[in-house]
Amino acid sequence: MTRADGFWTVFVREVRAAIRTRAYLGLLAVLAAALFGVARAGGGPAGGYVPTVVDLLVVVEVLVPTVAFAVGYRAIADPAARGELDVLETYPLPSWAYVGGVYAGRSAVLLTLVGLPLAALGVQVATTAGPETTVFASHRGVDSPLLYVRFLALTLWYALIALSLAFVLSALAGSRGRALVLALAGLLVVTVGGDVAVFAGLDGGLVTSETLGGALAMTPAGAYRGLVFDQVLYVAVPGRSAFVSGAVAVGSLLFWWVGSLVATELVTDTR
Repeated sequence: MTRADGFWTVFVREVRAAIRTRAYLGLLAVLAAALFGVARAGGGPAGGYVPTVVDLLVVVEVLVPTVAFAVGYRAIADPAARGELDVLETYPLPSWAYVGGVYAGRSAVLLTLVGLPLAALGVQVATTAGPETTVFASHRGVDSPLLYVRFLALTLWYALIALSLAFVLSALAGSRGRALVLALAGLLVVTVGGDVAVFAGLDGGLVTSETLGGALAMTPAGAYRGLVFDQVLYVAVPGRSAFVSGAVAVGSLLFWWVGSLVATELVTDTR
């Protein structure tokens, strides 16, 4: 078995296991109900793409990492508890191929859970909003489906980054009980802990008004939020510029994404 064969074997196993897991259907239903409910409470998709993004942004910042951690918090801890990682040492399967296969399989599940309801909501906007939302924006001040596609793409990337963070905590846990505790702590840090730390630094003088945007971009949620404002919301608002540097935000998200996966592989390799 080649390394590529091992990767695809693990990937297919994860996807098949997900298909048999009814809990994922429950997650999909809950997420869809929450997103459509929030959009309706904010005035409904008939308002357009950008108003819908405004309504969803805060909720997505919390719900998407929650779903990602639910999908990934036991991904490495369960095999470690069952002794599967020890057995894999007798096979020509490097740890990176195993971690990559598990991550790819769980990513497919996560992208489906997050992407389907958001895409369905975009379809509803397209079929219920006014004619001005059908224009593809080439300049500021125009609502556009392209802006919603950007929001969808950024949200899916944010989900993958949250999943990678869940993976490294799962690898560190080594047992189901500790995996749950670390997942809850990690979820709290990702969703609100970063912003709290930044504003505590602002209050204590460690962060200034000039460096606030950069400090916020160092957190996954802050970087995601900054990119949504930069690439979606402020594009449709004349005269507004992003508070967080897009380049810094992208670099921060890449660091968390790649760094978490590398750390997961290193921890798994030492077990």
